[in-house]
Amino acid sequence: MVSRTSFVGAFVSRRGLMTSVSPLMALAMIAPGAAFAQTVAPGAVRPDTPVQANTTTAQEAGTPQDQATAPSAQNNAPSPSGEVAEGEIIVTGLRSSLQRNLDIKRTATGVVDAISAEDIGKFPDSNVAASLQRLPGVSIQRSGARGEPTGITVRGFGGDFNTTLYDGRRISTATGGRQIDFSTVGSDFIGQLSVLKTPDVTLASSSIGATVDIQFPKPFDHPGFRVATSASGSLQDRAGQVVPTLGALVSDTFANDTLGILSSFIYTRRDTDTNRVYVSGWPGGNFAPCQLAGSTAATCAPTTDASAAPSNRRTLTGWFPQQYGAEQQRTKDERVDGRVALQWHPNNDLMVTLDNNFSRQTISTDIYGFGVWFSQESLRNVQQDANGTAVSFTQAGSPTDFTAAMNKQILQTNQTGLNVKWDVNEKVTVEADGAYAKSWLNPGNTIGSSNGDIGYGGALGTNLGFNVTADSNKAFPTISNFGPAGNGGRWADPTAIGSHVTVLQTQQNTDELKQFRGVVTWKEDNITLKAGGQYTDDTFNLLNRSTFTNNFWQAYAGYGAPSGQGSGISPLPSSLYQGSISLNNFIPGFSGSLPPSVLIYSPQAYQNYLTSLGNPQAQNVPGFNYNGGVNGFTGQFTEAVDPGSILSVNEKTLSLFFSGRMEGQIGSMPLHAAFGVRTENTRLLSIGQGRAPTSITRSTADPTLLSIAFTDVQPISNRSSYTYVLPSVDLRLEVTDNLQLRFDASRTLTRPGLSLLNPVVGIGNGQRVGALSGSGGNPNLKPYLADNFDVAAEWYYQRNSYIAVDLFLKNVSNFIVGGVTNQTVGGVIDPTTGRPAVFAITAQVNGPDATVRGVEIAWQQVFGDSGFGFQANGTFVNTNKPYDPKVVGQSGFAVTGLANSANFVGFYDKNGFQFRTALNWRDEYLSGFGQNQNTGSYGAEPTFVNQSFQVDLTSSYDVTKNFSIFGEVLNINKNKQSTHGRFKNQLLDVFDYGRRFTLGARYRF
Repeated sequence: MVSRTSFVGAFVSRRGLMTSVSPLMALAMIAPGAAFAQTVAPGAVRPDTPVQANTTTAQEAGTPQDQATAPSAQNNAPSPSGEVAEGEIIVTGLRSSLQRNLDIKRTATGVVDAISAEDIGKFPDSNVAASLQRLPGVSIQRSGARGEPTGITVRGFGGDFNTTLYDGRRISTATGGRQIDFSTVGSDFIGQLSVLKTPDVTLASSSIGATVDIQFPKPFDHPGFRVATSASGSLQDRAGQVVPTLGALVSDTFANDTLGILSSFIYTRRDTDTNRVYVSGWPGGNFAPCQLAGSTAATCAPTTDASAAPSNRRTLTGWFPQQYGAEQQRTKDERVDGRVALQWHPNNDLMVTLDNNFSRQTISTDIYGFGVWFSQESLRNVQQDANGTAVSFTQAGSPTDFTAAMNKQILQTNQTGLNVKWDVNEKVTVEADGAYAKSWLNPGNTIGSSNGDIGYGGALGTNLGFNVTADSNKAFPTISNFGPAGNGGRWADPTAIGSHVTVLQTQQNTDELKQFRGVVTWKEDNITLKAGGQYTDDTFNLLNRSTFTNNFWQAYAGYGAPSGQGSGISPLPSSLYQGSISLNNFIPGFSGSLPPSVLIYSPQAYQNYLTSLGNPQAQNVPGFNYNGGVNGFTGQFTEAVDPGSILSVNEKTLSLFFSGRMEGQIGSMPLHAAFGVRTENTRLLSIGQGRAPTSITRSTADPTLLSIAFTDVQPISNRSSYTYVLPSVDLRLEVTDNLQLRFDASRTLTRPGLSLLNPVVGIGNGQRVGALSGSGGNPNLKPYLADNFDVAAEWYYQRNSYIAVDLFLKNVSNFIVGGVTNQTVGGVIDPTTGRPAVFAITAQVNGPDATVRGVEIAWQQVFGDSGFGFQANGTFVNTNKPYDPKVVGQSGFAVTGLANSANFVGFYDKNGFQFRTALNWRDEYLSGFGQNQNTGSYGAEPTFVNQSFQVDLTSSYDVTKNFSIFGEVLNINKNKQSTHGRFKNQLLDVFDYGRRFTLGARYRF
């Protein structure tokens, strides 16, 4: 454990550094004897070397990367001895890229890691997040269904704690959070990724984890006519179909190199078949003694009534699985990326850049599975382990559903920006940057999810058995005595299967972002000063449509006549069934037993069949749920807008900033010092629509289903604002030519996700017995606030090689606690108990403080001119607020995302042949609070992600100077993603997404 005092030294109070001491005073306290004069350490790239990622002036913006950062420039930089070796070999490709990354890290003002393209149109990895995880302190989150890296965690802070920029600009995202899905970013033609772990106040201070700046190529990066093309095919081992990725980039400068244009286009497709076994949630609640195995009670009627017989009182703490099932997800992920950049560079003093970035990702998923539903009061013969988890039980009358879904998510973003850099004179540069962006989630007439449930229950319900045999990283639960009335031979018999429910759901969001940034830079010898401001106007709109809202989902519930529940259609036409999927050896390497198969059928064909039965309001339609409160249904399964989901949030932020950088010496040691301060004023307007439940009705067709009636909708709005001052100090001391030390202190913030700012508590109509729930936002949420400290040592002992150790500490306040409380709402009665209905309401409030501390260790080694080398790093973190699973009622506070991680990349790069092996490990971590079914009595139940280890291989060969072939094998060891609840044996999900093979070619000139 790293003590706080090792970070703050003589500073008695962390608050004192950030609020009582100005950056200039702090600088004076740290280096009172420093005499400032311009110096450059031997062996280092000069701080003013034109590196495209950090350009300040118009002249630097127009300096070609071919000259500023190309291998011929960087790899002929002075060696650690300060001299260039005679006849030194100039390298290109991967080793050249690694050297550029090292130079950026070494000369950066703060703690920065970078990944550079090896050449125009050649980025090291096929996914942006996959590249980022090679960096110290960075780990990734994967989409379980696709296996694709979709998000990053930096030093334990993931999601909204990290800000991602395009060329220094914020990106709009219609998902409702602050983070982006990195699978929506095409990596083929990225120029560079920069990860700023300490803030640059002139860019942003709105990220406690890190700021990721994605820099795209521009015409004057590589003057002249350039073309880069790539084509590849990929195959996931279970999907069995080769799908393409195609890309092209064309760039040219003309009119005596005063005008330039660059255009790129990428089409990417990934097909993935993923097997999943799941438990939708492990709610906490109390068992009655009569429910336990071995009970001799004559009758068992679990109740909370204190006057009931002791054996029937629910007094025993425990957890149970709400819903259990398995499914195969067949996903088609298509992405189109397009970019155009125009530059006008009439002279060395002016650079004007106009660019447009477009992306559209369409993810279509077909799902086929089964699910069984459990209610705690219905469980019998319960056996609990030492933690209270129900590891074995039976449930009489258990219904079984065969599920099918067609899901579609479209995420489209378009951003247009204009940047002007003008060198007023040799000392002053003015930069102005403006951008407009808009994102859409499911635009147009898209239906987000079309879901069908068929099966059997009622008279055909079974006395189902459930058993947990091992931890979630080894086994999934086993069910027994399945099939109609317990007849396993008829598990998927179409003659026993009838209609259950039909669900359509669509979320439609938009996010519109306007931003402007202006900065003036003044340089005088060893001093650089910057001053400016930034303004953003962000408007987020959300609404949900579904058949839950109008209750049409229950139109033909009941499973039909064989189940004896009064409604539903059975049997269904045999033409609906398109085969089956075997569940034998469904998750290789995991123990556990599943039923034999799941059925394949189209939910749209199922819905169309029910529609063809006619209008139940105009004629008697046998099987229609006339007693289920399905009013207004005329035969068409149409969605209705959920009034409680409608949300509009407008966020306006004005930021002012000032920074300075100085070069000096302490004795003979060069000192690089920077300070800055940024003020941020934010004003919020949140508008929602509220309604309250007036009655709850239990379905006669399916006793597990509930219908709710509501009051009329009322608009609700809220205004709020806040202002913060965010200072920073960065010091870099070159102790020797090869060894340097760093100290960094800053204050940063992370704003709550826009979707959390809803002023309304919403209760939906799609409710089930024993699982009443609702959710609400909080428009007055304040940002997380962090005081950050870094102390680092970096040893650059030879070209393209270094060792670095960075100790960091983050004191975070205003944590947003997403707790679950059980509440009655308006006195509405639960028909299953005859008492006021109790809803599990999820809401957010600003909560306590926490400290995160850790160490990053990085080692890069290239073995001379052999072509061999490696990168290795490890991150080790902990906190003073870990999660304690034994504290019942803990309502959603602990630091999430913290996990030790390690990465190793071994490579060979010589004579046109390149080979890389990447090993990535991340320990178990708490990803968040809340589960798919989160209706327990003990607050928001946690979700943990189990330890993961994945091995990837990539290789390429330059057939000619301009033409190369490449291949890639991802997840060669068939790593699986699994999660669990409060305890390790409470499996939530296990995804088996297999391996992916890619083969392709690149051409460039």
